[in-house]
Amino acid sequence: MSDKQAALRVVVGGASGLIGTALTASLRNRGDRVLPLVRHAPRTGTGEIPWDPATAELQGPALEGTDAVIHLGGVNIASGRWSKKTKAAIRDSRLESTRLLSATLARLEKPPRTFICASATGYYGNRGAELLTEDSPPGDGFLPDLCRAWEAATEPARHAGIRVVNLRTGIVLSARGGALARMLPAFKAGGGGVLGSGRQYMSWITLDDAVRVIEFALKTESLAGPVNVVAPNPVTNREYTRTLGRVLKRPTFLPLPAFAIRVLFGEMGRVLLLEGQRVHPARLEQAGFSFHHVHLEDALRHELARPR
Repeated sequence: MSDKQAALRVVVGGASGLIGTALTASLRNRGDRVLPLVRHAPRTGTGEIPWDPATAELQGPALEGTDAVIHLGGVNIASGRWSKKTKAAIRDSRLESTRLLSATLARLEKPPRTFICASATGYYGNRGAELLTEDSPPGDGFLPDLCRAWEAATEPARHAGIRVVNLRTGIVLSARGGALARMLPAFKAGGGGVLGSGRQYMSWITLDDAVRVIEFALKTESLAGPVNVVAPNPVTNREYTRTLGRVLKRPTFLPLPAFAIRVLFGEMGRVLLLEGQRVHPARLEQAGFSFHHVHLEDALRHELARPR
């Protein structure tokens, strides 16, 4: 970290997740102090802050005087079929934790300047080839309803004068986890193929760029409200499939029909695999953010360490 840039004290919820792990390492490498929110007894010398959103337990004094709070936690939406119980867990894990953080921050005598909270491109629903920016209206269905409520849960912090950034994150590409990691075994075995019609759009970003966006949001005072955390060139599932096959040098001739996806995965499969959004990062571009990876093939080669 340069002499002109003071180290920050940053509270991170969801620090053990895919993005949280990479973000925590990057912040510490910059010289910032990371204070993870944890559900277990805090370990000595780690800066961990205990909390339990289900019981609304969070010690406000531990957040006093920090520079920023970043919340990335939530139950994995792609862990299995969406039963009523699963959907409730997905919703509650996001809303309860965000409401607790937001309300706690709003009551502090010395609150952080910035609250950065996860959301998702699922806010827009299934929109075909329509180009979507942060000004586009929400869609209909479970994920749009969830994302609207999730972002609304940050309002107490915003009303208290804290700069709030809602990260509408797309598909994060990483060999370490997430959608790409789950796809790799089948594609490496030559069993990859188009999902359904293949016309559904996939709005993606590399893990490296997703972390860089969050760090950019930390220091960019003009950035507030919803921010699309996606690269500027979304692709259809058909394009994605062909590109991943080319990078891995494997065939992609085994499609998975829509009816099979619905039978195997139910509503979760329909929403996450057969529907899509063509999302553009308008506010990041307006704020001057520079992506390292703007084209899918280069992004996949970077994440998979596959040179041309």
